[in-house]
Amino acid sequence: MADLGKKYCVNCLADVTNLRLRCTECTDIELCPECFSAGAEIGNHRRWHGYQQVDGGRFSIWGPEAEGGWTSREEQSLLDAIEQYGFGNWEDMAAHVGASRTPQEVMEHYVTMYIHGNLGKACIPDSIPNRVTDHTCPSGGPLSPSLTTPLPPLDISLAEQQQLGYMPLRDDYEIEYDQDAEKLISGLSVNYDDEDVEIELKRAHVDMYVRKLRERQRRKNIARDYNLVPVFLGRDKKDKENTPKRKITKEEKEQRVRLRALCQFMAHREFEDFFENMHKERTLRAKVRELQRYRRNGITRLKESHEYDAARQKREKRKENKSVVNSKRGKEGKDGEFAAIENLAGFELLSDREKVLCSSLNLSPARYLTVKTIIIKDHLQKRQGIPAKSRLPSYLDKVLKKRILTFLTESGWISRDAS
Repeated sequence: MADLGKKYCVNCLADVTNLRLRCTECTDIELCPECFSAGAEIGNHRRWHGYQQVDGGRFSIWGPEAEGGWTSREEQSLLDAIEQYGFGNWEDMAAHVGASRTPQEVMEHYVTMYIHGNLGKACIPDSIPNRVTDHTCPSGGPLSPSLTTPLPPLDISLAEQQQLGYMPLRDDYEIEYDQDAEKLISGLSVNYDDEDVEIELKRAHVDMYVRKLRERQRRKNIARDYNLVPVFLGRDKKDKENTPKRKITKEEKEQRVRLRALCQFMAHREFEDFFENMHKERTLRAKVRELQRYRRNGITRLKESHEYDAARQKREKRKENKSVVNSKRGKEGKDGEFAAIENLAGFELLSDREKVLCSSLNLSPARYLTVKTIIIKDHLQKRQGIPAKSRLPSYLDKVLKKRILTFLTESGWISRDAS
């Protein structure tokens, strides 16, 4: 008996009790929105026939997945209530919608669907023209609280307050920056009969006074950020002794000098944190490179890395000791090898191989250079077709001549045919 009052689509037999589309030209033709959109035709019914929307006010505009299950009749009552009572009167709006909705539900549904939903994004512009500017905003407006709200008082003793002329309850000093700034507005008054020029002049005075206040506050903030008051009172020396700091490398000092211009845009604490984070980044990069080196060497556990580092240090130390010993031996052998000829004339004109040759043949550098010059000159004359007679010195025997010719041939001074 409960199904007698229900209506069904004549095409797909879906339940259309809440919302259906009735043909005005055919009798007993009622379609669901899906079949009507697809252009269903049954019997004499055609898609271009006129239609009438029939609903019981119980279908949801936002779909069945919307929160709260608001019906179309409740949505219409909500829009009527927002127009009648205005935005924010949620209790009156809830009473107008019905007893089934609380003020909290009404507010959440309207804000979610009509303001933050797709409908609100399409209808409400991002920037509203001719909107009144809030001059009390904390972003530095003329009446910004940042200009009038004092900072927390300095933690200094009574004697130090008297020394500085500091008033902690007002966070002011007896002598402020630009002490006479208040004279710009002390004599101003707004009259109804002021002309436009006078009004603009008074506004300019107010603007000048606000600029001076901002500069005064900026200087106070700088004094706090960079701890200038403790420095003036001599407290910074004690703090430096009590708080140990890490050693700053030469590279970081040079980087601080290059980035000194950032001090104008950053507070002292921010500037120090910036370099501290950069130091942490360098440390992490070095650690990542070390872990990658472990991975390349097949090490996957931290315990194995300690053993690998110990073995690597032993290898490096062993190589270092070996290179030191070899360098000492080479230096001693080199000094002893050339000791007989290093003080003779022409020694500095010889190459390392020629020094070894002269030392092995017990031949002075000057005599070797003479023989070398004669042999090369004779070789060049023979290549040019000029008959040349050997003019080698008498002290040069066959063994020495053969050794020198072989050396010059191997060094590329003369060709093998000439030798």
